[in-house]
Amino acid sequence: MVTEVTAPAILVSVLTVTVAWHSARGGLDGLAWGLLATVFVSGIPFAYIVGGVRRGRLTDHHVGVREQRRVPLLFGLGSVAAGLALLAVLGAPRPVLGLAAAGLVGLVVAAAVSHWWKMSIHSAVAAGTVVVLVLTFGARLLVAAPLLALVGWSRVRLRDHTVPQVVAGGAFGALVAGLVYGTLG
Repeated sequence: MVTEVTAPAILVSVLTVTVAWHSARGGLDGLAWGLLATVFVSGIPFAYIVGGVRRGRLTDHHVGVREQRRVPLLFGLGSVAAGLALLAVLGAPRPVLGLAAAGLVGLVVAAAVSHWWKMSIHSAVAAGTVVVLVLTFGARLLVAAPLLALVGWSRVRLRDHTVPQVVAGGAFGALVAGLVYGTLG
């Protein structure tokens, strides 16, 4: 259940809408930016994965087989890049652009690493989420840090990842979020 609730598509969707809403000071335009960004950063990529599972090309919606990860990650990369370009042209708030850019960088690295090793994308997204929350709302959001241990535990418990894969994913996600979102958001 933890793996499902903290799946990258869910965390990214909630985070994107939250950051966009906050960037517009709670206005409806912030919600609109968040929903538009969510379509590209998680909606379209997740729909591609679900379609791949239904057609039998992917074993599961978490893309648990490392060898199957490359194409969905590259597809997601294209979707995020297209969304980022559209958001920039339309004048989206800087934090929304920074978040999409962080996702783009994260996907580039995840696609490259997944060719050789199965780093935990769940852990990367969870760590990135905590970093973005802290950068956006302040240190009081460090209260969300136990989420990282919970996500890591679930990935290891399900035998989808080893401890080093979870730790590497978490470190990578935090680093990318800190550098990219911290600079652009």
